[in-house]
Amino acid sequence: MQDQPKYLPLQPSRFFADGRSERPLLPGTVARGHLDDDTPLHTGKEGSDFVTTLPVAMSVALLQRGRERYDIYCSPCHDRVGNGEGMIVQRGYRQPPSLHSDRLRAAAVGYIFDVISNGFGVMPKYRVQIPAADRWAIVAYIRALQLSQHATIDDVAPAPRQQLLNAAAVPGVAGTAHE
Repeated sequence: MQDQPKYLPLQPSRFFADGRSERPLLPGTVARGHLDDDTPLHTGKEGSDFVTTLPVAMSVALLQRGRERYDIYCSPCHDRVGNGEGMIVQRGYRQPPSLHSDRLRAAAVGYIFDVISNGFGVMPKYRVQIPAADRWAIVAYIRALQLSQHATIDDVAPAPRQQLLNAAAVPGVAGTAHE
């Protein structure tokens, strides 16, 4: 195979009239894996506005993937809980805002996706390192993380809520109202 007739990239060619071995792309050609025709999915925006709902289906698998990617890419700065006290911050890097601030809890999911994609302030852009589907998984996980730190008893479904209230009324159970 080493000795077969072939052209190396950018090598001159006598075969083609323009003298080039590489051929120009046909109009409308899209590189494999780069057909980004779903604008909200790939930009986090609908027109010029950030999307307010995830453009992917919420699932346990999505949250698990989001947690895995968050732990790899985000927790070094934002820490595992999202307070902005990650290991590199403890080593002197500038502290990011807490993901639990009122401003970020109220931000559209498209804004969070955009910041992950394009960076903000000292935060680098992760568009190249993290595929769009994984960026949305991270956004979903961040929303779950935010909810976990600000949940109230009213956020719990009625049946489990009653179980929690009953457990809270039992004397001697850790974390109950009687302690």
